[in-house]
Amino acid sequence: MSVTVRYFAGARAASGVDTEARAASSLDELISEIVAAHGERLERVLTACSFLVDGTQTRDRGTALSPGSVVDVLPPFAGG
Repeated sequence: MSVTVRYFAGARAASGVDTEARAASSLDELISEIVAAHGERLERVLTACSFLVDGTQTRDRGTALSPGSVVDVLPPFAGG
């Protein structure tokens, strides 16, 4: 099952990509996959990130993903 992962700001810099497709059935599984693929730098950034799953914010890593889901990885934003 394929989901689309979109990275923003520091998460994009840490992963080295804007968007990618992954096969995962839960947010936790997805996080494990992207950390394995992109390494420690992304893992550190993810500790502060929130996630949008199909437009709904969640920090619950047990959230189920459906085929075609879009997961946005959002680090804290600064500014005003």
